[in-house]
Amino acid sequence: MENKIKRLKLSCYSANVAMAIVGNISPILFITFRNLYGISYSLLGLLVVINFVTQLFVDLTFSFFSHKLNIPKVVKFSPLITILGMIIFAVVPVLMPSYAYAGLVVGTIVFSAACGFNEVLTSPIIASIPSDDPDKEMSKHHSVYAWGSVGAILFGTLFLMLFGEENWYILMFLLALEPLFSFILFLGAEIPNLQPDEKISGVFKILKNPTLWISVTAIFLGGAAECTMAQWSSGYIEKALQIPKVWGDIFGVALFGVMLGLGRSLYAKYGRNITKVLLWGSIGATLCYLVAALSDIAFIGLFACAFTGFCTSMLWPGNLVVASDRIPNGGVFVFALMASGGDLGASVGPQLIGVVTDVAMANSKIISLAHKMGLAPEQLGMKLGMLIGMLFPLAAIFVFCHIHKKALRKKCFFGADGGT
Repeated sequence: MENKIKRLKLSCYSANVAMAIVGNISPILFITFRNLYGISYSLLGLLVVINFVTQLFVDLTFSFFSHKLNIPKVVKFSPLITILGMIIFAVVPVLMPSYAYAGLVVGTIVFSAACGFNEVLTSPIIASIPSDDPDKEMSKHHSVYAWGSVGAILFGTLFLMLFGEENWYILMFLLALEPLFSFILFLGAEIPNLQPDEKISGVFKILKNPTLWISVTAIFLGGAAECTMAQWSSGYIEKALQIPKVWGDIFGVALFGVMLGLGRSLYAKYGRNITKVLLWGSIGATLCYLVAALSDIAFIGLFACAFTGFCTSMLWPGNLVVASDRIPNGGVFVFALMASGGDLGASVGPQLIGVVTDVAMANSKIISLAHKMGLAPEQLGMKLGMLIGMLFPLAAIFVFCHIHKKALRKKCFFGADGGT
């Protein structure tokens, strides 16, 4: 029995690594795609939107129709769909350069759909496994995503440095081996019964719960705060801070992932009082965005980008913990709706950065201001984008203040063991 549980956990961890790969590989290749295919920043940012909106669509669909699906089969075969998407993503731009962006879009839709299923199902699978401390198990599960991001970023950056950006498609084929490993693991794993909601009336009852919508708002802001920096820090460090891509990716983007993983791993080992952690994390993230946008010292800006990872590390998994604690009978539906909120934030935030940057580069007043400041319009545009990105963790501070106050009142009413 213990070996079966270990294999199931390892399978879920491997699925999270595959999600980390497809979630981070596009930003690593943003500048490559711009150089090779002339794709604008807005369209590059749109790839991130397509990624998370596809996951959002899957999350919402799964919320209401999970009882119609064979969940074990969906879980086991999702890695194959991931591989198919990665192959389309790699092959079409190389064979048909004039349709490069179309190929990137189709590939993104396919592997993002698989990620949507994994995102909705692996968290409740981990939650269903008996544990002395399920909150820490959830944090550990999500820390794997962060460490997978670090591995993907380092491997991808070093590959491009050694073999050239023109060989990026080979990188995609190599990375596709990981979801293949995930598929093999799931084939020998026993998927537990997740008991999806069978009555739509029960779903509507949960939808009337204001606690649910507070939690969805919180994870929307947390997802935006985390993913905006995660998706754009590579391009921002290279273009706005004028740090060579290889060093920016390794010491900025990869360090962001290290900090993200470190925060989640530390909570998995020592964590308690999750609502307080969420509040301080949003405060720290707001300050990091501000420093990254305003600092003229490259090292300080790079460090601010990286340390955002630590500050936002629990804003996604921590909100899942809070929601599952406050809505104990929500089942898969609550996890799916929370994933929807996180994915929506993760799509809106990064796209906003791309739009702001492109608009700023085309605005004569911004161009004039940039020249006066001794900056390129692209640099100033990205800095303005970072200031806009700061609004997400800033708004999260007020939401987490409310959540933390409710947790304190609950703790006072029920006693020391009644809080989160």
